[in-house]
Amino acid sequence: MAREVERKFLIRDESWREHADEGQRMRQGYLIGAARASIRVRTAGEQAWLNIKSATLGVERREYEYPVPLADAEEMLAELCERPLIEKVRYELAWGGHTWEIDVFEGENAGLIVAEIELADAEEAFERPPWLGEEVSDDPRYYNVCLIHHPYSQWDAA
Repeated sequence: MAREVERKFLIRDESWREHADEGQRMRQGYLIGAARASIRVRTAGEQAWLNIKSATLGVERREYEYPVPLADAEEMLAELCERPLIEKVRYELAWGGHTWEIDVFEGENAGLIVAEIELADAEEAFERPPWLGEEVSDDPRYYNVCLIHHPYSQWDAA
């Protein structure tokens, strides 16, 4: 069974950029965002995937991902996915023996930056980089599937 253990954090400052790669532009859309699972299509460069993820809240979820032809994915994004699409640039960087993914959102979610780390186990220890801010793993607002219905640009100022 496929399983994902992922923790999400806000970013404290821009110092992460000193350690990041050049980034990869991504577009993704949701075909279904239901109570039990979400089904999304994502493109990154010349590659595309179909992803099915359980809708449970927290750091551990079931996840299945399959490559699909880029032309099919682009057609699904254009014709079948809910709006707005999720647009972001994903940066990767190594820190403390782990790979961090930093998503810098664009479009309706511009201004939102989230750091993610995938772990082998929910209790796995990891080194917290100095640029890492508050953990938001249990806050559904930060899930991509929720950002299509409640984009960051529509959140009330805290």
